[in-house]
Amino acid sequence: MKKLAYIFITFLIVSFSSRAQEKEVPPKGSEPKGFTLPEKEVVTLDNGLNLVMVPYGAIPKATITIMVKAGNIHEKEDETWLPDLLADLMKEGSTSMDAEEIANRMAGMGGDLNVSVGPHNTNLNSSVLYEFAPDAIGIMADVLMNPSFPESELERLKNDMKRNINLQLSRPQSQARKDFFAKIYPDHPYGNLFSTEEIVDGFTVDAIKKFYDENYGAKRTTVYVAGKFDRKSVEKAVRDAFAAWREGPEDNYPTAKAVASGDLAIIDRAGAPQSTIMYGLPVVDPSDKDYIPLMVTNSILGGSFGSRITSNIREDKGYTYSPRSRVETNYKSGVWYEFADVTTAYTGASLEEIKKEIVRLQNEPPSKEELEGIQNYEAGVFVLRNSTPGGIIGQLSFLEIHDLPESDLQNRVQRIYEVTPEMVQEMTQKYITPDHMTLVVVGDKKVIEKQIEDFQKQVKSPNVE
Repeated sequence: MKKLAYIFITFLIVSFSSRAQEKEVPPKGSEPKGFTLPEKEVVTLDNGLNLVMVPYGAIPKATITIMVKAGNIHEKEDETWLPDLLADLMKEGSTSMDAEEIANRMAGMGGDLNVSVGPHNTNLNSSVLYEFAPDAIGIMADVLMNPSFPESELERLKNDMKRNINLQLSRPQSQARKDFFAKIYPDHPYGNLFSTEEIVDGFTVDAIKKFYDENYGAKRTTVYVAGKFDRKSVEKAVRDAFAAWREGPEDNYPTAKAVASGDLAIIDRAGAPQSTIMYGLPVVDPSDKDYIPLMVTNSILGGSFGSRITSNIREDKGYTYSPRSRVETNYKSGVWYEFADVTTAYTGASLEEIKKEIVRLQNEPPSKEELEGIQNYEAGVFVLRNSTPGGIIGQLSFLEIHDLPESDLQNRVQRIYEVTPEMVQEMTQKYITPDHMTLVVVGDKKVIEKQIEDFQKQVKSPNVE
């Protein structure tokens, strides 16, 4: 009896589902709306420090980012990762509070304190209950302006850094990135992605203090506060904490000269079941009029899950699980590259298919339907990315780093939808040119070398390392 009842219920479910699918078709999704930047207020202190306040949302928390335009781009010779070690030491406390006291006080406000370093800036980040925003700003300012740089912690942090270097460089993806960007930026910190044990061993507290003195100060600092907060209390907290801080140096981002060398490097990884490929070249930066059309082009070619390269070498051929392309944005410089871990036996075939998709897009524009799907994706992701206080701060700091107007955010969705199929074809012809691309492959050299040489003969004959 139970068996008959089970069969009958199953029949009803299947019948209902089938009728429902035949009767109803999901409605077409609406186009994402344009992004409207929330009203913000900017206050500039006499020493040059900027405060940017953005009331946003109903959640009773304030997101705070103190951004200093001092990052890996400011490294000199033998200083690779010195800013990172500076940030690690900064987390150990200020002259008035140690790391444990800072952590406990921030936890009492519903948050914590994170210090991170990027190519262009160092950020102190926290998110606290809104009533504690002024207190959190005071603590974060103390950590930034009065770091103790305890020498007692230096060796431990240096050893941690050396272990991190060795761990990262044991991975083929890191090895590929290291060599690829060294070829694209041979004479700039952008090309020095990884430090060495020898360089780290040479770091001292005096060297850290020197870097701090040369690169930190009010003129390079912006305090962003977004979310729910009391505007007057926040402004007072910033003035009280930062008004007496030294002006410090002016903004200074050394401009990179990227190289489209067309070089090839094969890094031997004997017995590797996969080859890691990085294949790309310099392109425009976010300030260029072609940047948005190029981003849309990248999304069609390899930058989204439904992209052509992904469909080809993942879905159709099964050569790889997670290929992707991207436009990496630097100051006044950009790099397009395809990145993939492919089965060793199909290394050359994967490169041929990547090139084939590039040439196909050069020769024939995408259909209107394909382009519309990518435009909806890009516009939707952009709007979603700006739906949180942290996302808004991220976008505003991006504008500041790259010297862009606010209209770049406000008009982004419109500009995405202004891209035409012919513009996509033009961007591919203009920028994504295989004969100028640098190729770095990490894999079993005895298996892949002939495959790669045969592929390169179709493009040109570069120097092989």
